[in-house]
Amino acid sequence: MTGSKSLARFRDLLQKRLGWTFADNDLTQTATVLSARAKAHGLSEREYLDRLDGRRWTAEIAELAQALSITETYFFRHDEQFRALRERVLPELIGSRSGQRVLRIFSVGCSSGEEAYSLAIEAARAKPGDDWIVTVVGVDANRQMLAKARTAHYSPWSLRDTPEDMRERWFRKTSDGYRVDEKVAATVRFVEHNVAGEDPQLWRAAGYDLIFCRNLLMYLTDDVRANLYRKMTRALADGGFLFLGHTDSMGSRPEGLTVCHAGGTVYYRRQVTAPAPEPPPAPAPVTRTAPAAPIPARPDPGEGDYRRALGLLRDDRFAEALEALGDREVLLRGVLLAQLGRVDEARATAHRLIDVGGPQPDAHHLLGICHELDCADQAAGQYRLAAYLDPQFAMPRLRMGLLARRRGDGSGATDHLEAALRLLASESEERIVLFGGGFGRLALTTLCRTELDACGVRR
Repeated sequence: MTGSKSLARFRDLLQKRLGWTFADNDLTQTATVLSARAKAHGLSEREYLDRLDGRRWTAEIAELAQALSITETYFFRHDEQFRALRERVLPELIGSRSGQRVLRIFSVGCSSGEEAYSLAIEAARAKPGDDWIVTVVGVDANRQMLAKARTAHYSPWSLRDTPEDMRERWFRKTSDGYRVDEKVAATVRFVEHNVAGEDPQLWRAAGYDLIFCRNLLMYLTDDVRANLYRKMTRALADGGFLFLGHTDSMGSRPEGLTVCHAGGTVYYRRQVTAPAPEPPPAPAPVTRTAPAAPIPARPDPGEGDYRRALGLLRDDRFAEALEALGDREVLLRGVLLAQLGRVDEARATAHRLIDVGGPQPDAHHLLGICHELDCADQAAGQYRLAAYLDPQFAMPRLRMGLLARRRGDGSGATDHLEAALRLLASESEERIVLFGGGFGRLALTTLCRTELDACGVRR
């Protein structure tokens, strides 16, 4: 029998570890979970609480989140919010993001994934063309629900509010339910994350154009809720949008946000800040070519193998480089696989790197290289995303310039090639080895000038 002191301590620890708060009518469930988890570890309740309080216990926190969280959800839940998204928010975002053609969406407290996939479907419906890049990140502390989300497979009950035409277009019927369309599912990734904790990469400033965080805030303590408000506001790009649950509110004058109303629902928009003045242009380099710099050191136990493999790539000895690298999951492995014609494996490597480390311009550039063989629009989209994530990255600008030349877009080619020419002088030696196709800095610079000449631009 769980004592009142043990139960009070358990609830305090749940607030501390998960940031959750509990109503008095949750006492029975909370006591049951405490008793069951202590028994599962062969500990008394006091010993279990001491261990939970004493040090980081990540696996057990995940188990508690699974046991205590409410997971009921379904596709396109709260139609009035999705109507505002469809009719107001996405058209505005597409208009303001037409230069980058990228939509970055964040589903906070995504449970079993229905919300994240609903957002991906709406974005896929709204985007003007295949060259737009849509990325959706879903986060939750419940490991079991995330495992279900990654299958992209759901029962008919999860689609109970999904119109028939939407089912036919965006889902595939299976023997026991529905599977999300593969192209849509490929735009969504799921991350285990406790919102009471910190993850600078996940919550990077201006990292998202749209955030949904519904039916989560009511379960959080005041401090955790206030901190999450701040993180979401900071994570929205200028002009980005935030949707909360109907029971949640940031008040009538939330800092940094404007309150919006449409179709009986309330949402928020990140205020647009005035652009900072552009810095003066960097002085031209004294010489046109940079000296061959040593490959940058990497603080990694296998650095010697990495450096040797990179050197072999420089000499076009791809198979030997792959053998020297072993099975280490690094960008270089994906580049070597692409060079050896193993494009599907290279693409899979890039996706895994993005899944583990979040948006990575080099991995998106590798995806662009892979897509050049089957879809030029997808390749251009990946290059554009790589350049967007790192404005100093010369190689995607060069590839976009070459693709524009192929389709007869002289103006677009000129813009990208001029940017590539400017950035090549300071491009890292490692990126030139990885993505230069065997050409050095001087040869790539000459290529840019030759292509610009063909566009009618004399340099």
